[in-house]
Amino acid sequence: MVEKSAGAGARRGQQVLQRLREQPPAIWYRGELLEDVTTHPALQGGVHTLARLYDLQWENADLTLYDSPTSGHKVARSFMMPKTHDELTSISGAMKVWEDYTHGMMGRVPDYISRAMTGYAAGAPFLAEADPRFGANAVRYYEYLRENDLCLTHTLIPPQANRAVSSAKQADPFLAARVKEETDAGIVIRGCRMLATLPISDELMVFPSTLLKNPEEDAPYAFGFAIANDTPGLRFICRESVDYGRSHFDHPLGSRFEEMDAVVVFDDVFVPWERIFLYRDIKRCNEAYARTGAIVHMTHQVVVKNIAKCEFILGLASLMVNTIGAENFQHIQEKLAEIWVNLETMKAFLRTAEADAQLDEWGVMRPAWNPLDAARNLFPRLYPRMVEIIQQIGASGLVAMPTEQDLKGPLAQDIRKYYQAARAEAFDRIPLFRLAWDASISAFAGRQVLYERFFFGDPVRMAGALVTGHGAQIQQYAEKVRAFVNQGKDEAFGAA
Repeated sequence: MVEKSAGAGARRGQQVLQRLREQPPAIWYRGELLEDVTTHPALQGGVHTLARLYDLQWENADLTLYDSPTSGHKVARSFMMPKTHDELTSISGAMKVWEDYTHGMMGRVPDYISRAMTGYAAGAPFLAEADPRFGANAVRYYEYLRENDLCLTHTLIPPQANRAVSSAKQADPFLAARVKEETDAGIVIRGCRMLATLPISDELMVFPSTLLKNPEEDAPYAFGFAIANDTPGLRFICRESVDYGRSHFDHPLGSRFEEMDAVVVFDDVFVPWERIFLYRDIKRCNEAYARTGAIVHMTHQVVVKNIAKCEFILGLASLMVNTIGAENFQHIQEKLAEIWVNLETMKAFLRTAEADAQLDEWGVMRPAWNPLDAARNLFPRLYPRMVEIIQQIGASGLVAMPTEQDLKGPLAQDIRKYYQAARAEAFDRIPLFRLAWDASISAFAGRQVLYERFFFGDPVRMAGALVTGHGAQIQQYAEKVRAFVNQGKDEAFGAA
């Protein structure tokens, strides 16, 4: 199967919906195989928001699109391989359009994996070192995505079973997705992977696991490839939806931005060689994110998301405070200041990463890693605290808000009288506080907090990787302190 990059370029929302109807993924929800995710109550809100994002890129074409270097069609800027600082900042500007629309509440909008796949294509020579086919596959697949404007989800980690042993030593060696057999045409995968957020996408990028250590026993679990979501044998098992089919008034976030999370089951899924980028090479799988730049470009996108999310939380908190007349309390001012500092911190990380960007070994303008790495380690601690601040500002007001039907019911006059605020009538205060509820204590809110806590993985493991990865820099500062200590010692006892 050889991918043909020919396509019409950037899609519109209706095309996104049409592909999902014509090539439906095997998405299972509450024991049912969904026939049409575009109309199912548990998913349609997120699906139609996804489609809306594709229309937005045409409405903001000067910011979000650019001319394809091969076809001349307008394509999404998230596929650009930047060569200059200006091109790099234009990418973050394009990504901010989508993040502003979703307020950062959809962590897997298409440009996240688009940036990853762009990195892999840029680093194709690294992949080709193992097998020339793999580098060519990455470039061809990247061009196919770009020219057809496809949306990807991804899956990375093995299922949580026995955490004390490796995938190869689980009770069932096919619990985690692994190679079952190899043929002249490709490989067959059996097992499962977590966690495919946005199964309502077009294709699935199966990232190489970085948790594999033993070259002999772990080799069958070492691979990287991409396949269509409707590939035979591929199934997505979804969690319960946080979109309960209610109105935008009652569930302003959950009804719009449910991107869904799923476990991916590979039931003897065939993957042709043309779709494989890494295979049975543990060392290369562990190095791929960094060497190709994929992790840097992905984190660049995430920091843009975090900025939009901070802006939303700050605006929400400020509007709540003004509505109930609490702006003069010092503890309230302290809370608003805390969110503001978080926002400016994320903006500073982004600005520094872009200002200090340099051409990498593949000739791509790569954002500076240190500020991005700091941002991705810090935000999982900042976001739960910001949600807590919304809870503290709203207090009992968050759990006492009536629904849309109440406002239209026979007690509407009582509601107008008893739910008023210092600077808002009841019918203005209630939708604001329902938004705050959906951002801080609803099922949607709880999922957001958990999602941000573990966005890039276990925070403890990430901290360990940070210390190891930046060990040389840390040691430089340690040596400065050592020299200062020795200076005092030499003054007291004389140089040895």
